[in-house]
Formats: sequence, C-alpha cells, structure tokens
Amino acid sequence: MDDFTEQGLRDAIAAAESPDWSVRAAAGRHLAAAPQIESVAGVLHRLLLDAQDTGVTSDTAVALLARRDLAGLRAVLAARAVVSDQGTADQLAAELDGDPRWATGGDGAEMIAQLQTLAADREPDVRNEARLRLTRLR
Repeated sequence: MDDFTEQGLRDAIAAAESPDWSVRAAAGRHLAAAPQIESVAGVLHRLLLDAQDTGVTSDTAVALLARRDLAGLRAVLAARAVVSDQGTADQLAAELDGDPRWATGGDGAEMIAQLQTLAADREPDVRNEARLRLTRLR
C-alpha cells in the first residue's frame, strides 16, 4: 500500500528532485495516486513537464489518467497546454490519446463528459486544451 502520510508525501516530493529519472518517475506515480492531488499539484506539474526524460512525463501522466477523475485529467491538460518542449508535448498528447478509456466501450463517454466539464474550467489553459481535444473528436 502506498504511504500517503505527511512524511510519505514529503519523501515523494523530495524524490521528485532526484537526478535519476526513474526515481522522479516513481515519485510521479506515487504522488498521482494520492487521494488529494491538489496539495502536490505544483510538483506533479513539474514532473509532467520534466525536461530531462519523457519517461517521467509518461509515467506521471499515465498515473494521473488512471485516476479516472477530473483532477487527474485536469493536471495533464494543464501541462499539455503550456509545454514548450516538442518531445514532452508529443508524450503528453500520446498519453491523452492512448488513455484506455477510449478503447473500452462506454468509458469513452466518461472521458468526453470530463473534457466537457473541463471546457468550462476556471483556468484558461485547461479550458482551452479541453476544448481543443473535444474539437478533435468531431
């Protein structure tokens, strides 16, 4: 079981600064699985935009999307909206496009409903990225 105590989260936040990409990726997976990701949103955002290794980006995005909730999808859309590195942008797009919910029947409707909700998000970057993704579905 993951350690989501205050100390466990502090340890994961510290690991997010590691020079080792696999340690950063593990930190991203751990933090993405926390019950409330809002308190670690800044760290998750940095991991999603990891400039050194797209493996960190991929693992963090997959873990956030696996939550199947608005918070996880919102975090990935927020990063995708502001990313400047093309490799990282492509990786984030690939994780969004490859989310298993698209391939499992009615779950695609769940993803569309979440995108529709986020298309009215208070943050313009999230709102615009959600709208862009919805436009591509039409």
